[in-house]
Amino acid sequence: MPKRYRLNCLAIFSIATLSMFAPVHAQETPLDAVRLETLDLSKMKALAPPMGYPARAAASVAGKPLTIKGQVYARGVGTHSGSRLVVDLGGEAEKFSALAGVDDAAMPLPNPLPGSAVPRGLQNHPGIASFEVWVDGKQAVESGPVRRGAEPKAISADLRGAKRMTLIVTDGGRWPYNNPADLADAMIVMKPGARSKPAALAIPDEARPPIASGTPPPPAIHGPRVIGASPGRPFLYRIPATGEGPLRFAARNLPAGLTLDPSTGFITGSMQAAGTTEVQLEVSGPRGSDRRAVKIVAAPQKLALTPPLGWNSWNVWARAIDAEKVRQAADWMVKSGLAAHGFQFINIDDAWMGERDANGQIRPNEKFPDMKALADYVHARGLKLGIYSSPGPKTCQQLEGSYQHEEQDALTYAKWGIDFLKYDLCSYGAMIKGKDNREEEKKPFAIMGAALAKAPRDLVYSVCQYGRAGVQEWAPEVGGHLWRTTGDIRDSWESISRIGFSQDGLEKWAGPGHWNDPDMLVLGKVGWGVELHQSRLTYSEQMTHVSLWSLLAAPLLLGCDLSQLDSFTVGLLTNDEVLDVSQDPLGKQAARRVQDGLLEVWAKPMSDGTIAAGLFNRGIEEATVVVKWSALGTSGKQPVRDLWRRKDLGEFQDAFSAGVPSHGVVLVRIGKPTRTR
Repeated sequence: MPKRYRLNCLAIFSIATLSMFAPVHAQETPLDAVRLETLDLSKMKALAPPMGYPARAAASVAGKPLTIKGQVYARGVGTHSGSRLVVDLGGEAEKFSALAGVDDAAMPLPNPLPGSAVPRGLQNHPGIASFEVWVDGKQAVESGPVRRGAEPKAISADLRGAKRMTLIVTDGGRWPYNNPADLADAMIVMKPGARSKPAALAIPDEARPPIASGTPPPPAIHGPRVIGASPGRPFLYRIPATGEGPLRFAARNLPAGLTLDPSTGFITGSMQAAGTTEVQLEVSGPRGSDRRAVKIVAAPQKLALTPPLGWNSWNVWARAIDAEKVRQAADWMVKSGLAAHGFQFINIDDAWMGERDANGQIRPNEKFPDMKALADYVHARGLKLGIYSSPGPKTCQQLEGSYQHEEQDALTYAKWGIDFLKYDLCSYGAMIKGKDNREEEKKPFAIMGAALAKAPRDLVYSVCQYGRAGVQEWAPEVGGHLWRTTGDIRDSWESISRIGFSQDGLEKWAGPGHWNDPDMLVLGKVGWGVELHQSRLTYSEQMTHVSLWSLLAAPLLLGCDLSQLDSFTVGLLTNDEVLDVSQDPLGKQAARRVQDGLLEVWAKPMSDGTIAAGLFNRGIEEATVVVKWSALGTSGKQPVRDLWRRKDLGEFQDAFSAGVPSHGVVLVRIGKPTRTR
């Protein structure tokens, strides 16, 4: 048999074999067009580690034929959500086009941690990706979420005169588990007679931003300048202080009923009467001393007068949480130094509960053999313990909720020594009649709020209702100290930016004891009960995350393994100038003051008369962000201090500008203090 005939037979057999499974789409390549798969795909890079399967030419990242909704494509590129390709066009391209979709071949689900399971939301997840085309730093195409099993979306971009094109595949702000994403029949049409061809460019690794880190050895007191609690109920406050030890603590003018342990800095007891007292705190050590005035407010349910700082178990352990992990979190909150900067809550999320006994009393499961002893362990470190439930019959994990047992559960929590309740809508959502029915939405949270008010212990009340039915307008009425304004967060730029920058307009509902909650911080090692991984946010994105949440006066609740905190994360969370923005006693939430395309400025007034402002760049290339004093309600020459670098930048007349990296921020404090805090 002639060689050419044998090869043709082989080709016919291969096509026939593929056709047994699905029709093959093989689009002709137009004249002057360059197929995307012919570029150097080794330069297609994961947006942030540890993501990263190599992109493939004419195959999915799983190594199978490119297949979208049963259609096999002979040409194109297989990649995954969370990837980026930069292409040098040389100014000679005319158009980019592709069919964008999620490949039919799903990647394996991540391995659950011992004692956990793949989260229910991921088990049946259809796979989602979103496709973006940026031309010379400006977004030209955004496909929106594309699901597995859906028809691909035809995308195209005008490249005339463009020097550079960037293709980005994201998770759409959903589960960031590297969904296989295809750019089928992707091509770049060049000018007739173009002298150059498009070329993939190497994407350099992100440099670590120059932020100040470390704690000076002289003693210093940190944390909030106002603390609230109910008279007649247990009081616990650990004075947040750093410095070379051993440290000794003192306090003048403590309210009647409170005492200070001078060796630990723990203030305990029970206030005897209502009122506001200014207390002078002092810490001293071998390198000197520091003093701070703190107001202690004694009034019923006067809690969370600054946004809560702490940790929650869900984003790291999910159902794998147990009492030992909670103890370790409390230990590492102290060892890491976070407690010395004001972090105090250790919160257990879903999956702690067992069955109710014959009297209807909730019992913890076998992983939490003694909840009272666990609370005592956390309190012995000067920290507070939180717990989780649902107003429905079942929690999100289909465990026992508090429905028709609200007062009983509130009394049980108080007996155990619980200090914080996250109350998650979950199964009660199906019991609500009508869409956006405010009274129906309020009802279950009001019942638990009343039960907590009658319990003999203060519990900070977190209304987890995902922003439904204008929750910010009524959550304080039902006793809520903080309330979720969004769905669940994930460790991707799409998630944190969509959530964080959507909070504008909610600022009028925030204030001391009442906080909008855009969900937890996704820093450090997270995993949601499956394989732990370092946050997929870049350095700049992490700085944006902490800066924006601090400006928003949002709760700062970590959701990572505290025993594996990296130095960069610790540096982000122990910068007291940034934490002062979060914990400012005036309690104002920032609002968007400037928006110029993808460049934004958010600012909040501070209690000393200065202004905290974040200059944000949501684009993919470094850009200069400008803020005029008139946009902030000030004028003239104003001093500016960079809070992340802890550096005075000088005085600026009428405006300030700074170069801001992609997805990054410059966080500053503007003006001279005009009053004491």
